[in-house]
Amino acid sequence: MKKYILSVLSVAFLGLTSCTEDIMDDINKDNQHPAPENVSAALQLTDAIMATGFSTVSGDYAFYLSSLNEQEIGIGNNQLMRAELRNSSEWAASTTFNNVWNATYGNLMNIRQMIDKINTGTQGNAGKYDLLGMAQVLEALNFGVLTDMHGDIPYSEALLGQENLQPKLDAQKDVYAGILKTLDDAIGNLEKGKDLKSAGNQDIAFKNDNEQWMATAYALKARYLIHQLAVTEDRNALLTEVKAAAGKAVELGFKGFMIKEFNGVTCDNPWSAYLWSRYYIASSKTVTDLMGSDDPRFSYYTYETGESYTPGDETVAQVADGSLAFPEWYDLGTQPLHLFSVSELYFILAEAKLRLNEDATNEFQKAVTASISEILGWCGDDSDVSAYVNSLGTPTLKTLFEQKYIAQCADEQVETYNDLRRLKAMGESYVVLTNPYNTQGGVNRYPERLPYGNSSVLSNPNVSSAYGDGYYIYSEKTWINGGK
Repeated sequence: MKKYILSVLSVAFLGLTSCTEDIMDDINKDNQHPAPENVSAALQLTDAIMATGFSTVSGDYAFYLSSLNEQEIGIGNNQLMRAELRNSSEWAASTTFNNVWNATYGNLMNIRQMIDKINTGTQGNAGKYDLLGMAQVLEALNFGVLTDMHGDIPYSEALLGQENLQPKLDAQKDVYAGILKTLDDAIGNLEKGKDLKSAGNQDIAFKNDNEQWMATAYALKARYLIHQLAVTEDRNALLTEVKAAAGKAVELGFKGFMIKEFNGVTCDNPWSAYLWSRYYIASSKTVTDLMGSDDPRFSYYTYETGESYTPGDETVAQVADGSLAFPEWYDLGTQPLHLFSVSELYFILAEAKLRLNEDATNEFQKAVTASISEILGWCGDDSDVSAYVNSLGTPTLKTLFEQKYIAQCADEQVETYNDLRRLKAMGESYVVLTNPYNTQGGVNRYPERLPYGNSSVLSNPNVSSAYGDGYYIYSEKTWINGGK
């Protein structure tokens, strides 16, 4: 009898244990933050867009390049002072761009998960061609920034997780071919899914306006085509392709690829957050000399002081109290963030037409108007800019690139860096940089590319070998800029 009672109790306790384990398993589930593989691809889109803008396009790359391009002066007696004075321990260090390197590849992993879910039809994502096209546009843009900044990068073997933790470096030429194919695929999928609304409110850029995404894909195609102008064998053929892609984006009514979610209180534009936390930037004399005081942006660029500072001035670079003039729009917190601006599209189209010996006055004027009108609008100024734009006259390549340089002082410094190197590779120079530290002891100290991120330098022998001591950034040009 006692054995029977013990047996019953044992069974009861086993049942209780099993029940308790089930309860604990349920309790330990994080239903508020499910794993990425368990959510719809649409729910990953918002983060993919925001991360592309906040980290990749207007993060550390742009902050440092604003000094390198002389679109702002690096100050603060710290990192940006060292960048301003072209200190090699800052520019060549693998730690300098490690955060943005990791963030961009992390964002690409998120984007690739979206693509895989739609392609495999898991989690109810089958047939969401519009969302697939959006993800492919974002993939192309993120890989585009990475290869433009670093040259050869992990690409074909990247994003495989545990399957390959040490991916090879793909040649930039091959990465570019992949980017353009991805954009063509995106255009095809957006056309296929043009009547779908798979993204809904998760699309913080275009509110699921698939035509605007398609316009963005064409605009990016124009960008990555014209980037190859220095290394193409048939420039006229390439320019014709650029003109066609940019023209298609215009035809689709491209409104600019932007993030407009910033309110200046709980969600700040990254440039404003960067300024308020560190005061690492000041207005550059290189910019104001190109502007002239009659430019409607001049007052706002110098925060209504008329003051700007000479690049490479060590005394200025050491100022850390926020007392120097800086572009007023950075003090708003609410200004939109450009991933691809309307002005860039029209500048690309104008360049293609000028190089094909066609009149580009209309496109040039639209590019300048778009830039000035945006900045004035941010600052609450509704002045008519037509008289100033008309005063610029018929564009030449020099006036075009001067105006593009000024326009991209807002938050498009990454593309300015691409332009400056591309023009140098073509034997052209329209914006003269004056920082005396660009050459030191007769040695170039203006980076031809940016160093790889420290995480990959330490863990991936392929990246480590290419990085060496970091000084390759001063001598090895990327493929699109005339290198290997």
